[in-house]
Amino acid sequence: MEDSRVWEFETSLWTADADHYRESIDESVVMVVPQPPYALTGEQAVQAVIDTPRWAKADLTDRRVERPQEGLIVVGYHVHASRDGVDPYEAWCTSTYRRLGHDDWKVVQHQQTPVRAA
Repeated sequence: MEDSRVWEFETSLWTADADHYRESIDESVVMVVPQPPYALTGEQAVQAVIDTPRWAKADLTDRRVERPQEGLIVVGYHVHASRDGVDPYEAWCTSTYRRLGHDDWKVVQHQQTPVRAA
């Protein structure tokens, strides 16, 4: 997957609907988020996202992409996400994708470290 598609895909995980998210997450995913229960796996991770309102906009900056081996992509970035009625959210994040088939990529890891206001 080319870098531009990587970033389109990652952005869509912040803004797209729950069905898209469910299709994009591997059943073996491990996710760490900034609220309890913090560490989530599989269906727990999908359900946590379904239960959370989607962001209207997500700006991903300070982008890093690595490909440690064929069929594996690791990304790191800063996100500034916003939607009407709530304070913006900022975090440093990582995600890891594995390829299951031609043009079939799934998230197997995601982590968020929120940026705290000083």
